[in-house]
Amino acid sequence: MGRIFVSAGHGGGGSNFDPGIVVAGTTEAREMILTRDLIVTELRSRGFEVLSVPDDINLAQTITWINARAVASDVALEIHADGSSSPTVRGASVFHIPNNDQRRAHAELLLLALLRRTPQLPSRGVRPDTDSGLGMLAFCRQIVCPSLQMNLGFLTNPDDRNVLQNRRRDVAIGIADGLASWSRAVSPETAYPTCDININGGIYDEQGIIVNGNAYIPIDLVDRLGIDLSQSSDVVRITYRNVVYVKAVDLRPYAISVGWDGATRTVILRNTTICPGQIDRIMGIGNTSDVNLIVFLKSNNEAALNQFPDLPKLFREEAAIEGVNHDLAFCQMCIETNYLRFGGLVTPEQNNFGGLGDAVGSPTGAAFPSARIGVRAQIQHLKAYASTAPLVQELVDPRFQFVARGIAPLVGQLSGRWSADPQYGDKILATVRRLYEFSRLL
Repeated sequence: MGRIFVSAGHGGGGSNFDPGIVVAGTTEAREMILTRDLIVTELRSRGFEVLSVPDDINLAQTITWINARAVASDVALEIHADGSSSPTVRGASVFHIPNNDQRRAHAELLLLALLRRTPQLPSRGVRPDTDSGLGMLAFCRQIVCPSLQMNLGFLTNPDDRNVLQNRRRDVAIGIADGLASWSRAVSPETAYPTCDININGGIYDEQGIIVNGNAYIPIDLVDRLGIDLSQSSDVVRITYRNVVYVKAVDLRPYAISVGWDGATRTVILRNTTICPGQIDRIMGIGNTSDVNLIVFLKSNNEAALNQFPDLPKLFREEAAIEGVNHDLAFCQMCIETNYLRFGGLVTPEQNNFGGLGDAVGSPTGAAFPSARIGVRAQIQHLKAYASTAPLVQELVDPRFQFVARGIAPLVGQLSGRWSADPQYGDKILATVRRLYEFSRLL
């Protein structure tokens, strides 16, 4: 039986010790370290070999630390607490690498074990890491052994915080139960099974391999697709029988659609119509239809369009008039309003879908007389950042004149400008990728 790596996640920034979420006199780091220590003690009492990741290293160093020690029969878990602008949001979840039924089953096993011990903690389910804020989680992707990231609830919610602090031993025992079962389920492969590779509808001559439930493809095929991974240190490579392979899912950022057919054990790759060099440009033409936007929004919040039934149409129409990419603007709205759940300072009645401030610094930000005018203001503010061209329609954005025109043509350049969040642009772009994958455009 393999070893178990347990990491107490805290923030994930570049510093060696980022406390993560800070709320109600505690921090994410403190709560996760205390919980992790109990998990390790419990597992060791059951005879498992457990390695506790040092707490004074950052995420990249954590991955390096584990990879320097791990083998195929080991498993790795990082625990986190979530945070939300709304104190009512709560629940535990587990993230896994996408297109991996085996890892999803492991995630379900882990979450179920936790909820059996702490039924007071609601479940937010198991989800692929493409559903996370940044569209991928390095801990799920870059660890050489099977790995999962578990979020133990929302530290910003009083009820979840109470469970973490006052039922900590139950939480730890539940996670230990799941880890014990997961570790027993993972065994080293003497030979990796093969899988077929379908590219744009045709079967490729060479086969891929399946490692820990993930489809890997030969590096020579990656080169033939015109993708240069030589400078991509984040992409995990393995050598098997003198051939270098990479995870198929790691090709997604290079405009390659990646799917899986379990019945025929085939990884499905498709070049997309989305140009990688244009996907993050604010000025441009969107690729989705009203129906695409409606279905995507309702898949994230079934009640999203009850109050704003025409919102997808409004974004497409208003963005087209000013030459702004409506896909980016719409996904920014999803981030700012939590898929029209709101819950922060801005209320639905303000028709403020971009988190816009006003010219006088009102605590709740700007308000607009209709949904269309609110969308128009957001589009105009995006155009202010991304272009020096004049507006087509009458100005309704209250802060248009304060922007240095054309300073941020790429969505990533909105980070630290539109929002203080340094990952703001990355989160919008990750949502765009999810929208395109959901709409079968990527």
